[in-house]
Amino acid sequence: MVMNKTSVIIAAGIALLAGNPLALFAADTWPSRPIRLVAPFPAGSSVDAAVRVITPRVTETLGQAIVIDNRAGASGSIGVEVGARAAPDGYTLTGGTTSTHALAKALNPHLSYDPQRDFVPITLIGHLPYILAVHPGVAANTLQELIVLARAKPGGIRYTTVGDASMARLGGELLSNLTGIKMTPIAYKSSAQSVVDTIAGRIELQFGTMAPVLPHVRSGKLRALAVTSAKRAPALPDVPTVQESGVKNFEVTLWLAVFAPAQTPRAIVERLNKEFTAAINTPQVRDALLIQGLQAETTTSAAFARYLDAEISKWREVARKADLKPG
Repeated sequence: MVMNKTSVIIAAGIALLAGNPLALFAADTWPSRPIRLVAPFPAGSSVDAAVRVITPRVTETLGQAIVIDNRAGASGSIGVEVGARAAPDGYTLTGGTTSTHALAKALNPHLSYDPQRDFVPITLIGHLPYILAVHPGVAANTLQELIVLARAKPGGIRYTTVGDASMARLGGELLSNLTGIKMTPIAYKSSAQSVVDTIAGRIELQFGTMAPVLPHVRSGKLRALAVTSAKRAPALPDVPTVQESGVKNFEVTLWLAVFAPAQTPRAIVERLNKEFTAAINTPQVRDALLIQGLQAETTTSAAFARYLDAEISKWREVARKADLKPG
């Protein structure tokens, strides 16, 4: 059969519509209604608090409301699965963290979603560093002095975690791997209780995020030895990083990011990246995030996808060396 030019164009259009009708129309009409952003943790959590600062700015530029939908439970997996199964039309976004999108994939072969296959990144929001803090009675004023203590008494330094799949546990294992020391992880149900026990001297080392630890460092109840980010934390400018303390290649942060379902049209992903990046980089938003302890940082979608791949590989190897059994 001979087809003229017009017939070829019509046939191509029909084929495109059959394969992915959103590709033709979504970018032109989107957004025409409110957007849902699934926060997979409770109100007041790091993800929830961050997106509530950012989304009002994005709402202004998109011309549509962004509604936060808190879906807490199962360490974030319930909410993330909701986001993974949503239609890829730009009307459902998902907040994610190192735990939900890197550690979960590295440690759980039975995960109900695949962070790489089921999502496309919009952008990184930023990093929450951890503080390595000790009880004032511990004879260490620097991280190197703590490492000396740990080498002298293998297993004698106990550090707090909230389970094998927590950043604190894997961060402690990474520190042990890079320094050759042996420490003993002690699991708690909550960070709040672990801080209480460190202040009381029942635990030597607190591996915690800014919010529960910083007030006690400032009051003198705990002594900060180092922060785990690549750069010093603005909230603790006089406290060195772990890398500055002599442990090369150590960076452990709880990063926060925004994702869309896989197959979301590229034009929508790029528009969302543009609007979220602009909002996060306004001085007012950056300052508000910093109050939460979050060091703002944005990326392109492609750059964050590469970073996520590297994070999964990194933590899978740390878990393997520590012989942490997958969930």
